[in-house]
Amino acid sequence: MSDRGETHRITTLPCGVRVVSERMPVVRSVSLGFWVGTGSAAEQEGEAGISHLLEHMLFRGSARYGSAEIDEIFDGMGAECNAGTDKEATSVYTRVLDHHLRQAFDVIGDMVWQPRFGELEAEREVVLEEIAMYEDDPQDRVFDVLGEAVFGGHPLGRPVIGRAEVVAGVTREQLRDFHAARYAPREIVISAVGSVEHDELVELAAQAAPVDERPRLELAPLGPAAFERRVRFVQKDTEQYHVCLGGPGMAREDERRFALRVLDTILGGGASSRLFQEVRERRGLAYSVFSFSNLFAHTGEVGLYVGTRPENLAETLATVAAELERFVREPADAQELERARENVKGRLVLSLESTAARMNRLGGSLLCDLPILSVQEIIDRIDAVNFEDLRALAGELFAPASLSVAAIGPDEEALRAALEPLQVVVA
Repeated sequence: MSDRGETHRITTLPCGVRVVSERMPVVRSVSLGFWVGTGSAAEQEGEAGISHLLEHMLFRGSARYGSAEIDEIFDGMGAECNAGTDKEATSVYTRVLDHHLRQAFDVIGDMVWQPRFGELEAEREVVLEEIAMYEDDPQDRVFDVLGEAVFGGHPLGRPVIGRAEVVAGVTREQLRDFHAARYAPREIVISAVGSVEHDELVELAAQAAPVDERPRLELAPLGPAAFERRVRFVQKDTEQYHVCLGGPGMAREDERRFALRVLDTILGGGASSRLFQEVRERRGLAYSVFSFSNLFAHTGEVGLYVGTRPENLAETLATVAAELERFVREPADAQELERARENVKGRLVLSLESTAARMNRLGGSLLCDLPILSVQEIIDRIDAVNFEDLRALAGELFAPASLSVAAIGPDEEALRAALEPLQVVVA
């Protein structure tokens, strides 16, 4: 069946693969992505990291292409082929000149559906080095520590990158079984934007997609997260304390997500945001301070990050606590609301001048069964955000006494004392 949107077209093949495209005749390139509906949240405890390792293994050769040959083909097209794994999806993507689309599609399709699972020991070592590099970077790691604090033992609280002990022991058979279960055609979306014809893309997908005659795998539903206030501290000899505060957010289909984008912009989403102005510009307490949000299938996460030297830790967290309390009482004045609306709209429209960003939006939305809104529909929803929306969300999501804490630094006792303005007791 086929469905025409305002600027995009969608086709679902008989095997279940969904194909979405948008033609941009003013460019000579095509951004192409294969999206797979699996990520770290789909893993059992003993599989933590298998999705990420499998993503790496796609590049270690397929039924028709060797590992080095894949690299040579994309180098020969003046392009890169890359991939990413997150909590709920895996993607393999590239951007090529339009006359290379057929070859790029052929290679990626073979990688996704027919990986060799060769050279496992070499790629295992690469991933273990990546995990070690990640462990050495507290500014990255603290966000996963926050995930553990917010989500507890729920799969959403585990790092996407995986655990070294799991990656070290994964067998080729486990990878094959996981791939067979998760990379079925019905779990895949193919997205392309640029100098592309939709019917040609559908033809390529129909030729490449395997006939899937296996019974549908019934996966155990992901249970709800048990939210409670937690504190997680990792002792490390660092020059700064890396601190995140956060809590449960909202599901990606929640219509309040547009208000959340505006709210996040006001709190810590830019140079004029409250946290940036008060913590960095006025007091000089941090180089990096910002807020963020993540939306998942049934829940979400909101938070903020600040990195500061030990001598500034107490003042920094006291300042953050005061700003959060003010934010809950008065989340925006008229000028802040107007500036934040325009900021969100501007970043949206500017990002969509990129074929890669448009491809990601189409592929990610379709994979998650979200409506693919036109730019004007999104702008209208952002313009509709009002003071009451912001006040309700700020009180629900950012009350300082309800936020979990994650920190990496040299001294837990110093963190314990600095958290008093947030009314947190470290267990």
